[in-house]
Amino acid sequence: MDGSHWLYLLRSPIFWIGTIFQFWMLVDAVRQREWIWVAVILLFPGIGSLWYFFWVYRGSGGAMRGFELPGAHSRKRIKELQAQIHHLDKSHHHSQLADIYFQQGKLNDAEASYRAALERDPQDEDTRAHLGQCLLRQNRAEEALPLLEEVCKANPKHDYGHTLMALAETLRAIGQKERAIAVFEQVTENHSYARARVQLAELYLEAGRAHDARQQIEEVLADARHAPAFQRRRERTWVRRAKNLQGRLLKG
Repeated sequence: MDGSHWLYLLRSPIFWIGTIFQFWMLVDAVRQREWIWVAVILLFPGIGSLWYFFWVYRGSGGAMRGFELPGAHSRKRIKELQAQIHHLDKSHHHSQLADIYFQQGKLNDAEASYRAALERDPQDEDTRAHLGQCLLRQNRAEEALPLLEEVCKANPKHDYGHTLMALAETLRAIGQKERAIAVFEQVTENHSYARARVQLAELYLEAGRAHDARQQIEEVLADARHAPAFQRRRERTWVRRAKNLQGRLLKG
C-alpha cells in the first residue's frame, strides 16, 4: 500500500471508528481473560471484533443481560412449544414459552404467556415467580411484589435464590430499602451471586455503610478473577458495576 492509500485511510472517519471499535473489543476481551477471543480479534481485524461484540460482549437476550432465568433456549424450542400449546394447551407449555420470551427480552410476550399459564394453573409456583420478575423488569414493581412475596414465603429457596433476589430488587424499587437490604443479605448468606452482592453494596453505600459495601465488592471481584469463562460472561454486567463502585469508594 503506497503513501496515498495510507493518507486516504488516515483521513477517513470510518477507519478511525473501526480502529477505536477494534481497540475497545480487544481491551474488553483482555479484561475478561477471553484469550481465544483476543487471538480472533487480532488475527481477523474487523470481522473478529464484530463477532466478539455480538457473540460475547452483547450476549443473548440483550435487554435482559444480568437477569437470567435457568435454561437454554432456541428458535426450534419455541416452535415445539407453540405446537404443543396448539394441540394440548397445557399450563407448563405456556410457562416454558414465557421463560424463553423473558430471556429474549420480549417482556410483553412473556407476560401474556405467563398469564395464560396462570389461567390454567393459578397455583404454579414457577409461573407466579417468573411473572413477578417479568413485571419487575417492566418497572411494575407494585404489581410484582405480592407474587414474589407469596412464593418466597412458601419457599425461600425457590429457583436457587433467584426469586428471593428478585423480591429484594422489588423492595428496593418501591423504596423499602431496609427490607431490601435484609432480603439481599439473606440471599448472600447462601449464594455468591454477583447480582445480589453488587446491589447490596449499592444499598450499603446509600446507607453510609462504606465498609460493608467494600467487602461485598471485593468478594465479587475476587470471584470474577477465578471464575470460568461462561460465568464471567454471565456476570459481566455486575462485575462492571462492581468496578464502578470500587472507583467511587477509592475517590471517596
